Amino acid sequence: MVNMPLAHDLLWGMTPAHLPADAPLWAIDSLAAGQPVVVRRAVSAEGRVAVGVRGVLREQRLAAFMASDSIACQVSPEALCHVESERDLPVMQALRQLRPVLDDCGWIWGVSGSAGFELASGFAAMHVNSDLDLILRTPQLITRNQARQLVAVFDQAICRVDMQLQTPFGAVALREWAGNASRVLLKNDCEARLVSDPWNPQEQAA
Repeated sequence: MVNMPLAHDLLWGMTPAHLPADAPLWAIDSLAAGQPVVVRRAVSAEGRVAVGVRGVLREQRLAAFMASDSIACQVSPEALCHVESERDLPVMQALRQLRPVLDDCGWIWGVSGSAGFELASGFAAMHVNSDLDLILRTPQLITRNQARQLVAVFDQAICRVDMQLQTPFGAVALREWAGNASRVLLKNDCEARLVSDPWNPQEQAA
């Protein structure tokens, strides 16, 4: 029994037969090789999950839908926090450096992006110039000053580090919340809109 898939979860069980007839060859090859798909933020019909198929190249991303009853395995970003890789790339060096800070921050965190994909699946996705993509489950407010402190720590890492704050109402980029703009972009399954407080999006900035 799998849990309700959340954005950035990795799912196994989708096959080339589930793709649209006009799907590109690289997407067919990815699924035929047994690669997982990544849950994305989008509205989906009952019994279906919005997912993305990854290819080898950065521009090879295909939006698709997966039947919920096809899910054979599910891995969340937070399950990958302490998974290691034999490949000593800058992105992994950064992850090792930041683990103690993130473990002590009091929130649940996880690894997404190319690092999460490779750590979960074993399929090569990281390269020497990869960013480290992280998520932080933040059911309660993180102040903008706390966000700035995290960004300052991240900026000491050997590669670029990006984090999404997962609020009860959607996701906001840590670096955006750490900035000075009065409103920030909050993304959920239905829309992306500017709000003054991602934890209370009904309160709009003037």
